[in-house]
Amino acid sequence: MSAPDARTDRQRAPRSSRSGRFATSAKAVARGGSAGVRAVGRGGRAVGRGGRAVGRRFRSFAAADGAADTGLARLTELHAVNVAGDAAVTVSLAGTVFAMPTDEARGRVALFLLLTMAPFVVLAPLIGPLLDRFRHGRRWALGTTLAVRGFLAWVLATAVVEESAWLFPAALGCLVGSRSYAVARAAAVPRLLPADITLVTANSRLNIAGIIGMALGGGIAGAASGVGPEWSLRVAFVVFVVATVLSIRLPARVDSSVGEVDVDGTPVHREPIDEPERGARRMRALPVPVRYVLWLTTGARMLSGFLTLFLMFLMREAPLNGWSGPFVLGVVIGAAGVGNAVGSLVGNRKHTPDPALMATVVAAVAVVATVLAAALYSLWALVLLGLAAGVYGQLGKLCLDALVQRDVPDRTRARVFSWSETILQAFWVVGGSIGILVPLEPTLGFTVVTVVVLAAGLLAVRSRHTARTPATDPVPDPRPPTTSGAPSDAS
Repeated sequence: MSAPDARTDRQRAPRSSRSGRFATSAKAVARGGSAGVRAVGRGGRAVGRGGRAVGRRFRSFAAADGAADTGLARLTELHAVNVAGDAAVTVSLAGTVFAMPTDEARGRVALFLLLTMAPFVVLAPLIGPLLDRFRHGRRWALGTTLAVRGFLAWVLATAVVEESAWLFPAALGCLVGSRSYAVARAAAVPRLLPADITLVTANSRLNIAGIIGMALGGGIAGAASGVGPEWSLRVAFVVFVVATVLSIRLPARVDSSVGEVDVDGTPVHREPIDEPERGARRMRALPVPVRYVLWLTTGARMLSGFLTLFLMFLMREAPLNGWSGPFVLGVVIGAAGVGNAVGSLVGNRKHTPDPALMATVVAAVAVVATVLAAALYSLWALVLLGLAAGVYGQLGKLCLDALVQRDVPDRTRARVFSWSETILQAFWVVGGSIGILVPLEPTLGFTVVTVVVLAAGLLAVRSRHTARTPATDPVPDPRPPTTSGAPSDAS
């Protein structure tokens, strides 16, 4: 063989070998790719099955004890979706206040809090009587609070990116919508209560559903915010749209007030809505234990509103040494969430101490926590305060629910429940306003809120000695008697 032929054979052999190796590698890559696709498919199916299993467990939890028959299960699902939307908005806006000067932010928040929350406080006592006069009133009221928040979430998605002047009005509008939703929902719960469930159990179930919704909504919004802050707000928009549809699909009995009597003994269908002394009469007509715990719980709402806004600005003006403001704020919010869950679990136990006693104890613990925060401004003191505020707010509310269930007649219970929730939401606004107006000095601020909570306690003690108009006596029907067999116009 000549030298050129030998070289040709040597060149041809590696080329053929390389082609074989390439084909083998391509087949291996194809096999690996198909295996990866199958693995992803199996993973997707596993996630889908897990999601469906969790959904079935949640629906089973919401529908237990006859809740599916009365419609309470639907309200539980609605509440979980509502809280998920609120959590998504909170995650999206967590850093907005930290992005502008403290004095400017406080001034704008104070202004918009006044412009948006003041009308709510003034009009809230009229909402219930007004809705009594309209068919489908409460379902549409719930739907309106959710639809408005969905619209505002879409507006915020643009405002956050462009740093628009609509940022604070839209954010506080979401806050007002959330407070209004709580008032409308409070009127719905007693009307959907199954025979085998107490008011405390129903509200504990709603709170647990809210915790689940908060975790899901916050997690999804946190993942979406990695793409951009506007995307988590668009997630919130979709969530609120779903919640709006769910609210309209609630049972018709949500709107029914047939046979109900107001706190002071006035039949609901004849109630005037322009009577200025109605609030004082209602308060005097409440059973003494209910009135006592209601005043204690106003202290919890003021503490919650105060901490929400005061800490938001304090973490920028006087941050803790060695800790970033957003981190401390997140830890305190987490502690409050844990306290909320603990309060739900304790309040839902079958055997608990007297509700008035429990409310007094948690109020005292909250006062001690505010004193420690004022004297020892540190991370652990703030975490303890957040935990105590969460337990105080949740367990105090469940104690109030238990007393309403125990001491208030059936036909008055729905009115007491919705009216008391209106009062508590209004006191949250009071606490938030104090948090904005107090100078950003830790000792002074926490001392002020200590005095506020103590003042609520003193009002509670004083309320035990206030004259009470009996609300449990039979209330005469002011309508003329009907003839035998004639239909009544009560409906």
